[in-house]
Amino acid sequence: MNQIQQLKYKYARLNVLEKIIAINVVVFLFALLLRRLVPILFVWLRLPSDFIDFLYKPWTIISYGFLHFDPLHMLFNMLWLYFLGRIMLNLFSPKMALNIYFMGIISGGLAFLLGYNLLPKLFLQPAYLIGASAGVRAILIFLCTYMPNKELRFFTFNLKLWWIGAVLIGFDIINIFSGQNAGGNLAHLGGALLGFVYAKQLVKGQDIGTGFSRFMDWITGVFKSRPSTNLKTVHKQKGKVAGYKKEEFNQFNNQKKVDTILDKISKSGYDSLSKEEKEFLFKAGK
Repeated sequence: MNQIQQLKYKYARLNVLEKIIAINVVVFLFALLLRRLVPILFVWLRLPSDFIDFLYKPWTIISYGFLHFDPLHMLFNMLWLYFLGRIMLNLFSPKMALNIYFMGIISGGLAFLLGYNLLPKLFLQPAYLIGASAGVRAILIFLCTYMPNKELRFFTFNLKLWWIGAVLIGFDIINIFSGQNAGGNLAHLGGALLGFVYAKQLVKGQDIGTGFSRFMDWITGVFKSRPSTNLKTVHKQKGKVAGYKKEEFNQFNNQKKVDTILDKISKSGYDSLSKEEKEFLFKAGK
């Protein structure tokens, strides 16, 4: 097995968010090599603050999220994404994680554009937006909203997720009005808002990423040489929880119940869960 095959094999074994990290690292290395040689290339990838300029380059509403020039900026974004991804993918499907991430990127980009075009006195100089922070912030605030009391170990003490989210949003608001990376912090808030709304609607049983997911499936399908025929029909079984009779399911301990429901999500997706299963998973997350 040559090196290229080994890299392909290792890449295939990564989860979806780790693949996003790998792509960001590769793009960063290319940017490091080509930024001075072909600077015009990155003008077509970053998100401009001028709305008319954006209309000529609409793809930048997503492409900016893969572009980093500062190694520390890239490093911290990818570390956040790695650790948050471990929590996210233990509870939710890879498709939902991607929905939140990319919808967060888009929401952050729209917040940036709206800020610069509707509040010109606050954002005086033209700018551009790069980095995955809005997508990372969307996943973070989604988790903070969905399971606010989950604790993370920080050295010798525990921190609740909602504490972390509240502090970061507070810093974003302060930085906007202090002029420190105002556009970037505005994008953070756009991503955070998406994560908050997504979680609130999911608690009510509505996955607002379904339409976006179908759109992305259509986009990827356009580039496939032939359509996939491996279609799956999901049937919800009444009177059962995650495929077990209620009497059997109730005999499991809480961790076994959670694992059973997560196994169902991995096989059939979050939408295959019954209302009772969604409510149990939500309570377990708290």
